[in-house]
Amino acid sequence: MQTRTIEITSNRNENIKVGIIPGHFVASHSHVNYYVDMNSLKRQFKMSKEAAKVFSSDFADIPVDTIICLEGTQVIGAFLAEGLSGGSTHSINAGNDIVVITPELNSSGQMLFRDNSQDIIWGKNVLILISSASTGRTIERCLECLAYYSGNLAGVAALFSAVDELDGIPIKAIFYKDDFPNYESRPQAECPMCHEKKKVDAIINDFGYSKI
Repeated sequence: MQTRTIEITSNRNENIKVGIIPGHFVASHSHVNYYVDMNSLKRQFKMSKEAAKVFSSDFADIPVDTIICLEGTQVIGAFLAEGLSGGSTHSINAGNDIVVITPELNSSGQMLFRDNSQDIIWGKNVLILISSASTGRTIERCLECLAYYSGNLAGVAALFSAVDELDGIPIKAIFYKDDFPNYESRPQAECPMCHEKKKVDAIINDFGYSKI
């Protein structure tokens, strides 16, 4: 499948690139016609720092106490905290100590924070950082978690988002749906590739893909 990879450059920063593979893929909540490989963006020092610069500009005027990192975005989250608190942007958070944390998942997939970590969520301004938002369901789960622990939503940032907003909440992204030609995300029952009996290429998640 790697031979089918198409490199896409972000319209927001020419130093940020991802590879997309066309095909029939099964994600946790949908079927999609592209596998979007965010691993280089999440793991490579230089590109992670460039992504953080984009988000630092997006949220420079918004108070942020805590960044919740989902789907392996901790490296970008650390750079983002640095950019907001003392980077080159003129941020309202300059000089502040911003916490970077990842929630625990229980057996039902619910997000939780242990008693010794709840004080960095309770009453704090929390920015959600996620790798990919194809349907928005993972963000919804995080919002439920945030409400349970009485955190205040500061914003949502995604490396890739197929939706511009969720329940009126804008999503700031490095890549949007329109950056990938004819990108589609459908529930299984509505998947045109399934109706055409097209073979599934792989099962995908934020770690990568497993061919079938």
